[in-house]
Amino acid sequence: VFSSVTSVLDMSVFKDQFVLEDLIQEIKKKSTALSFGPLQSNGHISVQGSFPAIKLLRDFLLLKAKSLSEKDKREESKTHQRPRRRLQQQRLTTETSNFVDGADGEKQVVVLDTDIYHYMKYFFSRTFLVNDNVVISDVTDGDITTVYIKNIGNRSDAGQVLKVKEKIENQSIKLHNTLRKERIYFQEHTRGEKQRYKWACENLKPHYPHVLIIPYDTHIDIVGNPAEIFEFTKKVSN
Repeated sequence: VFSSVTSVLDMSVFKDQFVLEDLIQEIKKKSTALSFGPLQSNGHISVQGSFPAIKLLRDFLLLKAKSLSEKDKREESKTHQRPRRRLQQQRLTTETSNFVDGADGEKQVVVLDTDIYHYMKYFFSRTFLVNDNVVISDVTDGDITTVYIKNIGNRSDAGQVLKVKEKIENQSIKLHNTLRKERIYFQEHTRGEKQRYKWACENLKPHYPHVLIIPYDTHIDIVGNPAEIFEFTKKVSN
């Protein structure tokens, strides 16, 4: 489970519409949980913080970019005098539609740490409970799981999609601040060794009801409270 991640933002795409220093100050006020480096002359700035906080910042910037691209569309339809700027914004519009498609709430996307996603599914399954008009699907790619929330019912139910997204995001942020992970590697890849570890985990699990055990072919991941998973891992190894 990531405790901190770093990203480099390219703010140069906003320089024609905003004073970058003012935009950075707006972002800092909105994202108090993040740490920012100095703004470079090429428009790049580094940002560091928790994965959910950076994900929320990305969504904010993509919405900002989308609003600019839509504004450019309206202006171009009137003047047809900004083809170069239009080409740049077309790329932004495509990127935005992939991540924040459905500002009206019909479709939403949440990007989660895979370990947090597994923990939520196991211990907080009610977070993913939806009515018959909302469908949730997921795609896991290594450490990242993307959750898709889509409304398949009436447009009047579109707001439910946004509520589900916010519920998942809020729960993931809470867990991100408390969860850690220990990993037990198999010294041998024999069936007997894996069975012994499985037996040890099953015997200890009743004493650690808030610990999640995720078995793989080469190792076992233990996710939960730092003190509990450290103690659990030590006993399993012994």
